[in-house]
Amino acid sequence: MRILVLGGTRFLGRAVARLAAAQGHDVTCAARGVSGSVPSGVRFVPVDRDNPGALEPLADVGFDAVVDVTSQISHARHALAALADRVGHWSFVSTISVYADNTTAGQTASDAPLLAPAPPEVDGPVGADHRWYGECKVSIERLVRERMGVDRSFICRAGLIVGAEDPSDRFPYWVRRLSTGGEVLAPGRPTDRVQFVDVADLAAWLLHAAGTGLAGTYDGTGLAMPRAELLHGVAAGLGVADPALVWVDQEFLLDHDVREWTGERALPLWVRLPEFAGLMDRDAGPALAAGLAVRPLSDTVRATAAWMTADPAAVRQGGLDPADEAAVLREWQAVRDR
Repeated sequence: MRILVLGGTRFLGRAVARLAAAQGHDVTCAARGVSGSVPSGVRFVPVDRDNPGALEPLADVGFDAVVDVTSQISHARHALAALADRVGHWSFVSTISVYADNTTAGQTASDAPLLAPAPPEVDGPVGADHRWYGECKVSIERLVRERMGVDRSFICRAGLIVGAEDPSDRFPYWVRRLSTGGEVLAPGRPTDRVQFVDVADLAAWLLHAAGTGLAGTYDGTGLAMPRAELLHGVAAGLGVADPALVWVDQEFLLDHDVREWTGERALPLWVRLPEFAGLMDRDAGPALAAGLAVRPLSDTVRATAAWMTADPAAVRQGGLDPADEAAVLREWQAVRDR
C-alpha cells in the first residue's frame, strides 16, 4: 500500500511509519519535523499544517490509506479537504478522553456518552492541562466521518499508550522504580484496575485496519488488569522476583499531596476511585475481535527498559522522587503502627 502518516516523527506516528516500512509498504510522513526524525526507509515531506494548502501537493499521489493523530481541528479539516477524495481509507487516532462518563467501568465505544464537540472558537487543546482535548477529538471524529463516510473511516479511541519512545512518565516510572528495588509505594488496592496498550500493538492494528478496510469506531486498548498484576508483571519482565510492594490507602496519599496520573510528585497510572473507575477499565472485547493483538506485558516491559537504557536523555523524569516516596512510606507506617 501507499500510506501517508500525518506526523510520524514521534511515538505512535513514528511506530506506525516504522512498522509500515518494515512490512514493505511505500510510506510517506508529512510533518514539520521539529519533534524528531522519521524512521529509516520512510519518505519525509516537510509541511506546516497551519497552512491550509500545505497538503495539496500530495493529493495527486493517490494514497491507499492515511493515518492521522492530530488534535487540531483546523489541521484535520485542511487534510480532509486536500486528500479525502483521493484516499481509500482514513484512520484517525482519537482518545478515550472523548467520553463524558469516566465513572462507569466496562463501557464500549458503542454505548458510552460523549463530550460535546469543541466550541467554534477553540481549535485545539489549551494550556498545560490540555483543556478541550477530548472535545477537539470529538469534533475531528465528526469531520472524518462526514468527509470519508462511515465505510472508509476508522476511528481508534486510544487508551493509555505505552512502550518504547514513550514521551510521558506514566509507564517508564514503574519500569524505573521496580528496577531500583527496595520498598515500593503502591497506590490504592491490589485489585484496582489498570489498562493500557503497547504502542507497537496499536501501530499494527492501525495498519491492519488500513489493509483490510476496517471501518467503525473502537476503543484502542488492551484488557484491564488488577494493579497488583501490573506491578508484579513489570517486576517479572525486569527479572525482579517478589517486589516489596507497600499498598497505601488513596485518601492518605491525597492528604499527603501525592498526585494522580502523571507529573511531579505523582504516582503514574493511579486515579481516584470510584470517580475515574471507568477510565482504566473499558471493555476491550470489540477491539480484540476486530484484530487488535496484545503482546505479553513482559515484552512491553523489556522494550521500554531497552529504550530507556539506550536513550536516557529522552526519558521524562516524573513521579515521586526517592526522598518523597521514603517520607510518605514512613508516615504511612507510623499510622499503621498506632
